Amino acid sequence: MQEYWESYAKPIEGKKAIVSFNAGMADSVPNAEYIYAGFVKVKLNNPTEDGLVTQEESDDVGFIEDRLEMESLRWRSGKYIGRVISQGEVHFIYYLKMDFEWRNTVESAMNYFSNYEYEFGSRIDIEWEIYQKLLFPTTREWQIIANHHSCDSLKKQGDTLKVERAIEHKVYFENKINRKKFIALLEEKGFHKQKSIEVPFQGKTMYGIQFYKKGKPHYYEIDALTIEIIDMSESLDGMYDGWECSLLKE
Repeated sequence: MQEYWESYAKPIEGKKAIVSFNAGMADSVPNAEYIYAGFVKVKLNNPTEDGLVTQEESDDVGFIEDRLEMESLRWRSGKYIGRVISQGEVHFIYYLKMDFEWRNTVESAMNYFSNYEYEFGSRIDIEWEIYQKLLFPTTREWQIIANHHSCDSLKKQGDTLKVERAIEHKVYFENKINRKKFIALLEEKGFHKQKSIEVPFQGKTMYGIQFYKKGKPHYYEIDALTIEIIDMSESLDGMYDGWECSLLKE
C-alpha cells in the first residue's frame, strides 16, 4: 500500500468537515487482511466556531497523530487510513488485522496527552465501507481536490488568480446526440465552443467538446464553475475531463 494523502472539505451530518485520507490505498480496497476498522475520537479543547481545528491547536493534533502512528507500529496494530475533523472532534481511523491490541495502542499513545478527552473503538468492516463511503471523495469532491492542486501550482508560479482570462474545459460523451445537446446547454450558460474532439477509448469512440468561458481561476470560483459543468455533463451521461488556463502575473 502506497502512502499518498489528500485532503478536502465536505459536509457531514450537515456540518463542515475536513477529511484527510490515504488515496494510495484506493486500488487495493477492500483488503482481506485488514477487516476491522479502529477509531480514536479526540475532543478538541478550543475548536473554531464551525467546529474545526484552530492554527494553535493544529500542532497538538499533529502530535497526537504522530504518536498514534508510532504506537501502531510498535504494537503492529494496522494501517492509518484517514482523519476527519468536524463538530469539535478529530476522528483518527485505522484498519486492523485484529483488534484485540487496539486498546493497548490507543492508551499507550494518549497517555502523552492527558489534557485531551478521547474515546476509541473498533468494528468489523470487511468491505472497507468507512474508507469508501466516508473518506473517499465523490466525483465532485475529487474535482475540487484537482482544482486546488492546479490553483496552488499557478500561485507558486506567481499567478495571483485574480485576473480574468479564458478557462478551457473538455467533456466527453459516448454518442454524438448527447454532445449536440450539451453544446446547446453551453450556449445557454454563456460558454463558447472551441472544437469537437473524437478519441478512441477502450475499444470505442468518445465524442468530446472543448469550450471556454472567461473567469478567474481562484479556488472557490473555479470550484463553483467546474461543479456546474459536471452537473450539466452528467445530465447527459457525459464525463468532465478538467480545465486549463494561461499563467498570468500582475
